[in-house]
Amino acid sequence: MLALRLTRAARLAVQLRRLLVAVASAGTGFLLLCALGHALTHPEAPGASALRLAWCAAPLAATVYLAVAVARTDPGTRPRPGLSAIGLGPGRLMAVSATTTALSAALGSVAALLVFLQLRGDLTGAPADGAMTEALALGQRLPAPAVVTLLTLVPAAASAAVALNLRPRAPRPAPSAGSRRYGRFGAYGWGAARETFGTYGRYGARLAPASSASASASASASASASASASASAQLADGRAAGAAPVGGGGTLLTQASDTPPPATADGTPATPDAVPDPTATPRPHTTTLPWGIAVLTAGLAVETYAGDTATPSTTPSAAVLAGWALTALGLALAGPGLTHLCGRLLQAVRPGALRLLAGRVLMEESHRIGRPLGVVCSVASAAYAAAALYDADGPDFGPLSTLGALVVAGCAVATLLTAAVEAKHDRTDTTDALLRLGAPPATLRAAAAVRAGALLALFGPLTLIVAQLASLPLAR
Repeated sequence: MLALRLTRAARLAVQLRRLLVAVASAGTGFLLLCALGHALTHPEAPGASALRLAWCAAPLAATVYLAVAVARTDPGTRPRPGLSAIGLGPGRLMAVSATTTALSAALGSVAALLVFLQLRGDLTGAPADGAMTEALALGQRLPAPAVVTLLTLVPAAASAAVALNLRPRAPRPAPSAGSRRYGRFGAYGWGAARETFGTYGRYGARLAPASSASASASASASASASASASASAQLADGRAAGAAPVGGGGTLLTQASDTPPPATADGTPATPDAVPDPTATPRPHTTTLPWGIAVLTAGLAVETYAGDTATPSTTPSAAVLAGWALTALGLALAGPGLTHLCGRLLQAVRPGALRLLAGRVLMEESHRIGRPLGVVCSVASAAYAAAALYDADGPDFGPLSTLGALVVAGCAVATLLTAAVEAKHDRTDTTDALLRLGAPPATLRAAAAVRAGALLALFGPLTLIVAQLASLPLAR
């Protein structure tokens, strides 16, 4: 009930994004039903029907990806202060978002069933004729369990993906200052950082202020009470200053310390060891770039192998599907790293304010728009390869193939636009601060144009190269 109320009270832009999810779900559901109809019409060719069903995985993945992007930008399900007091914590909001996504996808599945039944003639009695008749299973009864299973596949997958991506993640607890931590062998204490090689040799710098006091204490050894008092004073001063404590006779009591060593005369730290700041902003995730290149190379190799064994008169094999899937995954993994690299290149060679602003924004948003850019790049390269496969001498690009291509391409472009809108909303405070400081709005628009041009200059040639490499084995 709460999900329905939030759906009704949403703004127009949110409703349009949910409508896109419903349309994509309808297209994917219709393709799944057509695969079922082909299996009913051709019971003697289960392999071809299974291959058609396997090719439905591409629009299914694109629809789920779009549903996750739409759920992330939904303002009605974002955690806000005070909602936990009325029972709307992060877990409850995640469940509401998953339910809303399931409702949108279920609406599309129902629309796909109605269109399929309309084309079969079950609603009006006049079946459609044309190239799709073999996929409609005319004159045959549809198995209800199979229809329900195929139609619930998209809502279930979309809601599960949304729940997985929006699940509440508890922050990693910081180590308490009073917990006992072990340093090197034989040392114990309450330090937050482990001692590295050579730390023992640097304890002399920490004991320098206490060495004179220790010498005076040993010189006045006439009274044992005063010596013990001096030793206890040294121990208290050493612990208060963050240095290693010193016992009677100058014995070093090794204890890991939280305080860094004092600086030298020139202002540099006395030791290269530094405790990382837990409040520092983490760097963007660019470590997936080599993995993306490796997966992309594997996908191109699989497509090359599939092109050597494919025939131009049949449907592309499962090896072609696997190669395209690996290529898309590789470009999606490499997208954030390439976007971050593009931002760094914009700031190279004495940048001005415009290039510096555009490059910084690209580096900060690389983890948000990098993967949708990689997916769009993979879809464009796959479209080029499909155009090379379905040429004048090859098979016809039928209506079902056109529908599948439109669903995949539309979901990829819509996901990229949704991620761009989310990134724009997240940097609203930064934009307002720049405007208050006197930055002209034309400069901000010029920075956005520079970012778009830089991304196009990087991903455009990459798309053409991948598309050419993917289409070469298929066009032979």
